[in-house]
Amino acid sequence: MKVRRIAGLGILLVFLSCGLDAGSRRTSNSTSALHSAMPAGYDIVVLKPSGMNLSLMGLIECPELEGAQQVSEGVNAVLLSADGGRIRKFPRHFSFRITASLRKIMLDGPATAIKIGDDPRDLLLKLRFRVKAYHGLEVRDIVADSVEQIGMPADVPYDERVYRIKVDVRDAAITDRFVIEILTPEGELLTHFPFTVL
Repeated sequence: MKVRRIAGLGILLVFLSCGLDAGSRRTSNSTSALHSAMPAGYDIVVLKPSGMNLSLMGLIECPELEGAQQVSEGVNAVLLSADGGRIRKFPRHFSFRITASLRKIMLDGPATAIKIGDDPRDLLLKLRFRVKAYHGLEVRDIVADSVEQIGMPADVPYDERVYRIKVDVRDAAITDRFVIEILTPEGELLTHFPFTVL
């Protein structure tokens, strides 16, 4: 369906400075230490009929994972905390930070197009989010604890909006996978970003 992108050019440099790409696999026995902020992904959608490009960027905020490190790989992989203890459960609380922008930051061509009825700037104020957790083949929906717009106030006209979606994943194994879906006000999927650490 869509081609997922991990940021290129300038965004890639920013993401690399955060440490580990949240979805990457390593071939060595040990990886770089995780950071409290980790990239989730990047995507571009063309909004029809305006023809404007909507850039969507995801960041994971999880302070409890600062300094954690994956050791070994495959079925033998484990995640160790900064102090060396084995992490078996996922931190219960973390957040997704999503930036939706109409600014011209062309890193790569648009992946998909979607028809919207609203003015593109109005769409930025009405984005919806859905979080899913995967444990093996089981999937469950997670209701966000809160969804807040941060940065520029909503009543100020602007071409970029930033959201913080806080979640409580309860009792989740460190091997679980999380996906945040970004939706139009009508519930149509714009893109999604996965998050896994092991």
